[in-house]
Amino acid sequence: MSKNNAFDNGIVILGAGNVATHLAIAFFKSNNKVRFVYNRSINSAKELALQINAEYSDDLKHVPSDADLYLISVKDDAIEGIANKLNIKHGIIVHTAGGISLDIFANTFENFGVFYPLQTFTKSRKIDLSEVPILIEANNEITKSKLFQLAFNITKSVFEIDSEKRKAIHLAAVFSCNFVNHMYFISSELMQNSNSTFDLLKPLIIETVNKAIEMQPENAQTGPALRNDKKVIENHIKMLSRYPEFENIYRFVSDSIYKSNSKREN
Repeated sequence: MSKNNAFDNGIVILGAGNVATHLAIAFFKSNNKVRFVYNRSINSAKELALQINAEYSDDLKHVPSDADLYLISVKDDAIEGIANKLNIKHGIIVHTAGGISLDIFANTFENFGVFYPLQTFTKSRKIDLSEVPILIEANNEITKSKLFQLAFNITKSVFEIDSEKRKAIHLAAVFSCNFVNHMYFISSELMQNSNSTFDLLKPLIIETVNKAIEMQPENAQTGPALRNDKKVIENHIKMLSRYPEFENIYRFVSDSIYKSNSKREN
């Protein structure tokens, strides 16, 4: 690891999925040298590498050993396996996972950390990373300083968060992003099955999100479950009889909404 705060010996990206792609391009555009891309799919590695003028391979043996930073951005259960196969001299190794502890690198590497962007990423969508919080954790002060500088190169929102707190944030993010999007999927399915278009719901979705942001979610809740409107709820459940999985979700979430509101009122 070079002694100054710049990554003079380059950055290695291990992975070429959604998060890896957005971060690699952001590093490249902020004049950080992205030196090498590894991915088990050579085509994906090549596709990303061509965008950032980097070398690439689908073989971990070809990963350079003298880079300043190794960023592992793959499925959570693949992180440790990749890390254990790396030959690193003095560089920093980090992962981008919200739910994986810093300790996954302990007793194996000298300098390690976490570089977690709190956002949902899809390769085909452009994102203004300057607004995305990046949560940093590191095993020593020098590594933390370097990761902070790198993060501030691509965003104005950087926080030091330890593993336990980051796991809790990741859990909350699953509810606010992945689970909410699944509700949109269910809504889309129901609309299609009634020969309607999902576009009709878009203004409602936008207002719902804006209200949650501006008013706080607990003050923005509306609907039959909040009112305990039993006739409407029973009718909805009958309508969902053809979709037992959706019916179970409807029952569970409605009950949760009612109970949460009752606790607030008591």
